[in-house]
Amino acid sequence: MYVGRVMHTELVTVAPDTSLMKAREILEQRKIAHLLVVNARGDLVGIVSDRDLKQNWASPAVALSKHELNYLLNKVTVDQIMVKKILTVSPLTTIERAALIMEQNRISALPVLDEGRLAGIITSRDVMQVLLEAIGIDDDSRRLTVILEDRIGFLADMSRLLRDAEINIRSLFAWPDKNSPGYYHLVMRVNAADGDKALAVLEENGYKVLTAYTKDIAPFLSRPE
Repeated sequence: MYVGRVMHTELVTVAPDTSLMKAREILEQRKIAHLLVVNARGDLVGIVSDRDLKQNWASPAVALSKHELNYLLNKVTVDQIMVKKILTVSPLTTIERAALIMEQNRISALPVLDEGRLAGIITSRDVMQVLLEAIGIDDDSRRLTVILEDRIGFLADMSRLLRDAEINIRSLFAWPDKNSPGYYHLVMRVNAADGDKALAVLEENGYKVLTAYTKDIAPFLSRPE
């Protein structure tokens, strides 16, 4: 999946001279968490988050009255608080790469530039939605986990067993076990009605299947012959 398939293209932008009062009003009305700041040519020059606004909103509140505070916030503009060193991605960036960039830099949104022009924005919420869809989590599925030693062909072997049993794999993903080098958690979802059958097929063929949280996974480290 690529950013271009997920990004929001109906963008909410503001000019650098937009007041903080106006910026907050736009965020609240549009129910969004970020504003893209563009100049008169349409170039991206900054980004402002609701967190940025809250941090700058509170600073003068102790000494000023409400009237004085509102007057001041109408004078302060977004270019005074916006993030100017902007991390961006292109529509060709993969979702997982975008997620890594956000996680490494502790940010929750990335503007998307297509050949230098602002084309969209992707947020951590969008990434989470893609993940949930990829996992296939819903009430009509059953989750099964096998912890396997990394070797060529293990995925093909398991898929063949389930195929021969006429069980459809709805989703499949894997990640390495941090405490057991060389082993992966292979997590699959099948139709809920096929859950018990899939469990039986795998166990009959030597796989040790996790169906719930287990503190000690050592007994489940398996490599069927």
